[in-house]
Amino acid sequence: MPLSAAERLRRFYKRFSGDDHVLIVINADPDAIASAKAVKRLLWRKVSSVTISNINDIKRPDNIAMIRLLGVALVPIDEIDISRYSRFVIVDSQPDHNEIFKTINPDVIIDHHPETGVRAPYLDIRPKYGATASIMTEYLRAARIKPAAKLATGLFYAIKTDTGNFERQTQLEDLRAFQFLYRHANIHLAGKIEKSDLRLDFLEYFEIALAKMRRRKSRIFVHLGPVINPDVCVIIADFFMRIDSVNWSIVSGFYNKTLIVVFRNDGVRKNAGELAHKSFGLYGSAGGHKNMARAEIPVENLKPPVDPQDEKKVLQWIIRQVEKRADQK
Repeated sequence: MPLSAAERLRRFYKRFSGDDHVLIVINADPDAIASAKAVKRLLWRKVSSVTISNINDIKRPDNIAMIRLLGVALVPIDEIDISRYSRFVIVDSQPDHNEIFKTINPDVIIDHHPETGVRAPYLDIRPKYGATASIMTEYLRAARIKPAAKLATGLFYAIKTDTGNFERQTQLEDLRAFQFLYRHANIHLAGKIEKSDLRLDFLEYFEIALAKMRRRKSRIFVHLGPVINPDVCVIIADFFMRIDSVNWSIVSGFYNKTLIVVFRNDGVRKNAGELAHKSFGLYGSAGGHKNMARAEIPVENLKPPVDPQDEKKVLQWIIRQVEKRADQK
């Protein structure tokens, strides 16, 4: 029998005491940022302190705009002294999603991505939900907390983003959360965040992508080489999905000695997360949802089978890895 929202909230609060110093660790994107902000609100006046820490470089314009406009305080993980904290929370991710997460022993994990077999004293993973923000909205409602405008705006925008305006996998609960948040959010502010989706220095990658793209049936493959931020791969992958004859978009690039591979598809009888895992799980972390996924492979894991310095061979290897399995998805 599914747990009620009130029971989940009770079990969540049971993990904390008044003298706790809590660290929330996220891979910062709209859903993670908003969900972390919701956890911080839930713990207000219930613990000694709450810090939100990001493990990634934040350079995507909408993320930067969201942090600035909503007044979100983030501390990069390399500036954190772990010994100062007594409780650890991961939201919108799981330890297997990134090597940095594996160095943390979380007391609480709340996420909407497919389960990876992780364990924690309090675990709330709901893969059928379109956004972790929808889950966090249920916690706020169970706690009878009316979200302030900035918190509601963040959660509202996160659901909008992660569900692709409800074109991706969603549940009735996502719609209910969205409807509730709409009454409290600043829609104009959400629009300002949404429109901040490109930076001038990202534009050169569109030229590279158009010159280097390879097409296999209804699949587009692009290897961008070195990128200034992994979000470039996400933006390019989303861009190619706008082409009516493209069902899959697989875009890769090197960042911080890691090969990033981003998957997008149209969601029709396909599973991007499974394809990413089967194609690259042996080499690094890989997984995601049915219509969007990601793999992160340390450069040292590529030798063999491929020389990372040879961009043409890197692309050929990615195509081979995916093509062997793509028709099964």
